[in-house]
Amino acid sequence: MTNRVFKPLLESLLAGSGVSIGGDRPWDIRVNRDRLYRRALRGSLGIGESYIDGDWDCDQLDELFRRVLTSDIQHRPLLRAAGALKRLQSRLTNLQTRRRSRAVAEEHYDIDHRMYALFLGPWNQYTCCFFDGTDDLERAEVLKLEMLCDKLELKTGDRLLDIGCGWGGFAKYAAQTRGCEVTGISLSAEQIRYAVNYTKGLPVTIRKLDYRDLPDSGLPPFDKISIVGMIEHVGYRNYAGIMDVVHQMLKPDGLFLLHTIGNCEETTVVDPWIEKYIFRNSMAPAMHQLSGAAEGRFVIEDWENYGRYYVPTLQAWYDRFNANWDRIRALPTAKPFDERFRRLWNYYLMSSKAAFEVEWLHLWQLVMTRRNSGRGVYRRVMRRSPDQLQPAAAQAAPKKALEAA
Repeated sequence: MTNRVFKPLLESLLAGSGVSIGGDRPWDIRVNRDRLYRRALRGSLGIGESYIDGDWDCDQLDELFRRVLTSDIQHRPLLRAAGALKRLQSRLTNLQTRRRSRAVAEEHYDIDHRMYALFLGPWNQYTCCFFDGTDDLERAEVLKLEMLCDKLELKTGDRLLDIGCGWGGFAKYAAQTRGCEVTGISLSAEQIRYAVNYTKGLPVTIRKLDYRDLPDSGLPPFDKISIVGMIEHVGYRNYAGIMDVVHQMLKPDGLFLLHTIGNCEETTVVDPWIEKYIFRNSMAPAMHQLSGAAEGRFVIEDWENYGRYYVPTLQAWYDRFNANWDRIRALPTAKPFDERFRRLWNYYLMSSKAAFEVEWLHLWQLVMTRRNSGRGVYRRVMRRSPDQLQPAAAQAAPKKALEAA
């Protein structure tokens, strides 16, 4: 009875996508438990939960998602209704208050760093890496870090503020290769603990600090400020606020670089499954949300889209995660890395890869100067080819050091 009622609903939802239930193509859905049909009524949340619980399988998840995203499924009533409550909540309340902003740090970034070290590159870059003329993740990390340094025109004696410093990879790289002094802030206790040790011996300071507390922190203005993969956790209600903070903390002639995932259309929330299991209280901004927040505060000197590089980045993470799964599973942690965890991460990485491949999501880099800064025309740094990288930059940190720290 249940199958006769709910299975046609799921089939109608998939209609036009080229994805079949019980088909023999690698992107088709193989049903392991019939409860999938009932759970699918909860939209993307129920379908995603069914996957991580083993209710269904698919040999080529990224292709399944690519087909779904290029159809009109996302705008069908069932999926729209499933996310309606969260969208309403985001309109009525601030989902990224100080208390709520800690949720993603505690639930996603405070996972044992050894798990991340087993699939990220040696600089621990958990943001898009630049596969420009290379298919090697370690080289792609260096190319990305070089671009950040070049766009910020970092040099010896500069003071750099890295808001949302992660495990300290960019802070370490900037200090080692450009000779600048770096202050990094984060809300994740696990990231801070690791980053302090990782940057030891360099002019790098790591602090546990909410960006909203920077103006009262006693820190003097900085020559350069970076936000790399953090503004996705800020929320549209706070974009103007974080721009105000950066404006206050940046010297009049300084440079501000923002590296962020971007959305192809305006939203105030993230997908319900991603919100619950990956990035709590997060969202990717649309172009006008960022430009509107910058208006009156900054001049956007440079805006580029590198979303295509996220496709090989996510594939590399997926390949390394699964190649090292036995080592990840064996890590002694309070909350074991079990089969459900593996399926969750595979679903997350492949669904994200598809979103960048079909350009639902972008990867933007913006360089800004303070309005009326008087610094002159921003000098757009020319890209360097991989063989022109600084010798220090070409020597990536040993992977073993990341895993042992």
